[in-house]
Amino acid sequence: MSVETAVDSFLRHVSVERGLAANTVSAYRRDLAVYTAWLAEHELTDLREVTSGHVSEFVRYLGQREESPLTASSIARMLSTVRSLHRFLLGESVVEIDVAHDTKPPKLGSRLPKAISIDQVAALLAATDGDEVQQLRDKALLELLYATGARVSEVINLNVDDVLDEEVVRLTGKGDKQRIVPVGSYARAAMDAYLVRARPLLSVRGKSTPALFLGIRGQRVSRQNAWLIIRAAAVRAGLEVEVSPHTLRHSFATHLLAGGADVRVVQELLGHSSVATTQIYTLVTADTLRDMYTTAHPRAR
Repeated sequence: MSVETAVDSFLRHVSVERGLAANTVSAYRRDLAVYTAWLAEHELTDLREVTSGHVSEFVRYLGQREESPLTASSIARMLSTVRSLHRFLLGESVVEIDVAHDTKPPKLGSRLPKAISIDQVAALLAATDGDEVQQLRDKALLELLYATGARVSEVINLNVDDVLDEEVVRLTGKGDKQRIVPVGSYARAAMDAYLVRARPLLSVRGKSTPALFLGIRGQRVSRQNAWLIIRAAAVRAGLEVEVSPHTLRHSFATHLLAGGADVRVVQELLGHSSVATTQIYTLVTADTLRDMYTTAHPRAR
């Protein structure tokens, strides 16, 4: 089986049979494009010719290539995709050995999620104040991201009908899993202002769409649009730290745990399949408490 045929079969499998989200399938496709290009450079046109040595060499290449070498976390993600491909081929009896099974990713450093302080979040949200159409939309978008801890893809994919009432929204996460998340009073006020005073004006600029958040031409706001909206707000707020849509998600979880929320409640709100993923935020909170103790206690140092 050729490399291209094998990759196509694998992508159909994860998309149709496993029902993975479109964003996940797209990520697999990008990773495997790098892998297949590397195999082609080494004149490997049939995946039955690939050995464990080739897979290990590919991993080394990712970290040492002259143009844009990958970080350890990116290499680990790409290797995970390659291992999924070879495991699939073994299951389909295309190959007799899973040559990627024993290949180890590089060790990852301990990276804690980046969160900003409550004051910094307040400054970011205040930077969207105003009565212009785009200001009302941006305010609602950022308030909702922080109020729910949603992934940016979950928020931009919201439809108007997903606002079930003024206190909850229905989010669709990874694997099309849905969850109901409460919305606080600040976000509710921003959403009400946007839906009444801004969205009707945006919707007439384009084709009819159920999308909740609309761009200036009446189309659904994209991930890139959302990123630019947040970056512009951060600049106006004078924040000297890097802020992305995921920053608000991290801040949501960190601030909840610091305020005494149970980790399993935060897990449900974030849509994490495992509580272990959520528990990393407890390390952020512990670090913050340790820093405050060291600074404030007269005998801490």
